[in-house]
Amino acid sequence: MTAYEKLKAVRASGRPKGRDFVEALFTERVELCGDRRFADDPAILGGIGYLGEIPVTYLAMDKGRDLAERMKKHFGCPMPEGYRKALRLMKQAEKFGRPVVCIVDTLGAHPGADGEERGQGQAIAENLFEMMGLKTPILSVVIGEGGSGGALALAVADRVYMLENAVYSVISPDGCASILWKDAGRVQDAADCLHITAEDMVSFGVAEGVIPEDFAHFDQMCAEIKELLLGDLSELRGLSDERLLEERYERFRRIGIYEENGSNNG
Repeated sequence: MTAYEKLKAVRASGRPKGRDFVEALFTERVELCGDRRFADDPAILGGIGYLGEIPVTYLAMDKGRDLAERMKKHFGCPMPEGYRKALRLMKQAEKFGRPVVCIVDTLGAHPGADGEERGQGQAIAENLFEMMGLKTPILSVVIGEGGSGGALALAVADRVYMLENAVYSVISPDGCASILWKDAGRVQDAADCLHITAEDMVSFGVAEGVIPEDFAHFDQMCAEIKELLLGDLSELRGLSDERLLEERYERFRRIGIYEENGSNNG
């Protein structure tokens, strides 16, 4: 599949959403709501549950299953209060020693004036800053779209995985086409130029691995994802706080390093 074909696949209405993955991966869930400042944002689901036998904090971007839900959730584009809720729950997870598991699927942060009035940029920036120093393991799985900073706000993680048709990009191909060529119809060209596929992300060091998709056997696929995540948590929970943060820092420092004429450059 081309990058554009994968983009269309992740936007298909029948594709499993964030809530589907939450229900399949985590047991004994208790959902927690609100940012304690303004409101709750239904575009980000958050709570406490068990991944296998390990208590974790889960955070999932959710686009909604029908039109009414999608409109309520702004089609999976979080508001500032969604990111602040996520940060509140991550800090709570750090306090009680719970790992954090994030499910990412968003076109990007909500671009409306109301979001900007309530500090959209600041909310995202605070998440990026705080996640880099969070003293508990963080795992992220991109299940659909990973759009710009809106997605990165739940993906500053120790391990990042992507479903095989998922995409991850600094800007949506639609937005890129509109800015570069002043032609929204050139989405396919933009998708090719941006290198947005899961394979691209692994080659760049942005993601650790690609997860095969098998939605016809969704429960089995999620069971395999669970085993993958549990394996990572077994490793990461054995590290000291200092080592955990050092490895996370080095992981992001390696992104963007390339080799030219036999020398390393950044």
